[in-house]
Amino acid sequence: MKIESAFLPRLFQQGRRVLALDFDHQGNLTDPITRLGRARNAHFTAAQLLMEPAHQLQAHPFVIVHPGAGLLTMERQPARHNEFANRLHTFLAEHAARFDVCLIDTNPNPDIRVIAAMACADFVLSPIQLNQEAIEGVNGLLNNPRAGIRKIRAVLNPNLTLIGLLPTMVEPTPFQKANFLQIVERYHPIMIRIGSGPGEFASIPRRSSVAEAQASGEVLWEMKKTAARDAWKEIEPSIRHIAQLVSTAGARDGLAA
Repeated sequence: MKIESAFLPRLFQQGRRVLALDFDHQGNLTDPITRLGRARNAHFTAAQLLMEPAHQLQAHPFVIVHPGAGLLTMERQPARHNEFANRLHTFLAEHAARFDVCLIDTNPNPDIRVIAAMACADFVLSPIQLNQEAIEGVNGLLNNPRAGIRKIRAVLNPNLTLIGLLPTMVEPTPFQKANFLQIVERYHPIMIRIGSGPGEFASIPRRSSVAEAQASGEVLWEMKKTAARDAWKEIEPSIRHIAQLVSTAGARDGLAA
């Protein structure tokens, strides 16, 4: 499940003005959000936003900026990297008063798109699947010498706050339970606690009704199937907790995910 495909519509339903920027060339945020039919598509792409002069958004309380083909070329243009980051900073500053929350969905590789997003964001959220490759990759998230959170804080954005790690696609199998325990033991301080009891950490389960909702352009909490309602009961506490964090801190908040 793409966490943002439930998170953003929920914020919008609650009356927040939402801006979504899809910096992942695969468009995994754009596709489910577009199918919902509630967000207005910007007249320009994320690639154009970063690589070309100023762009204006149309008036709407829920806007998404699609990725665009040029995103893949940005890393190969190091002489323009400062220009790309500065354009994003300027754009967000110009539109800050129009939105309550801006979410930037990034690609997993530590390139200029990730750096630019975290340099401008107030918060960063790291979805993680429960496999060894992803667990080992947490060290890179924190300590990558170019795009790790600690480097970004030290050099570009001292106010960047890590919300934490969000396990996704979680299944009730012995293998997944063991990996969940491992990640809690290794990274307990940066797990997202949603309750005071043992093991009460934010996570997103793998449920067939979630995929069905995304494919049909629906949201779980509006579907009439019992399986969908049950899945939403599992997911909602994590969505609510993260939404409260980013939507109560001020109108200029940005979230890189």
